[in-house]
Amino acid sequence: MMILRSAPASPFARKVRMALIILGLEKQVDIQGADTQAEGDSIRVQNPLGKIPTLVTEDGESWYDSRVIVEYLDAHAGGGKIIPKDSKTRLEALRMMALADGGSDASLLMIYEGRYRQPDKHEPKWVALQQGKVDRVLTALESNPPAITNPPHVGQLAVASLLGYQDFRFDGKWRAKYPKLVAWLDSFAAKVPAFEATKAPPQ
Repeated sequence: MMILRSAPASPFARKVRMALIILGLEKQVDIQGADTQAEGDSIRVQNPLGKIPTLVTEDGESWYDSRVIVEYLDAHAGGGKIIPKDSKTRLEALRMMALADGGSDASLLMIYEGRYRQPDKHEPKWVALQQGKVDRVLTALESNPPAITNPPHVGQLAVASLLGYQDFRFDGKWRAKYPKLVAWLDSFAAKVPAFEATKAPPQ
């Protein structure tokens, strides 16, 4: 059985976990937690970066980061399911994933600023820089909300994961400014049960 080193709150792990469900692979993967701060955690052996998500195959080979993992899983499921085969559509899906993942990266950096620095050492310019990235990502998506294909592709999964993380860590403040994205996420959640199934428990 494959192993996915993961954490419930991670938007990148959620993207991978949704992919597992959509591809019908969830019963082939044992989802295990990881303490990325602990020197003795095997995540540092499985992935030299010590980051989640990391997928460990049955033969002990590790795959990371989330963008590589979803491509591996799509190929494992036969290909062309959550990563389109048509080159133009594939590139568009990958670009959307890069955009949404960038927003998730910036969101995480803001959380880390609060988690790992004392309040008197927070750097407002750094936080504002990251918030600006998130705002521009959401503005771009609001101007042209993604379609929702059946099954959804990796770009749509990444967008849903970003918005879910904004709800989870930032109290859904984005919702007041981006009504089209609110409607999009509601539609996505209704059409893709994997979204609700991978929701992190309350903090």
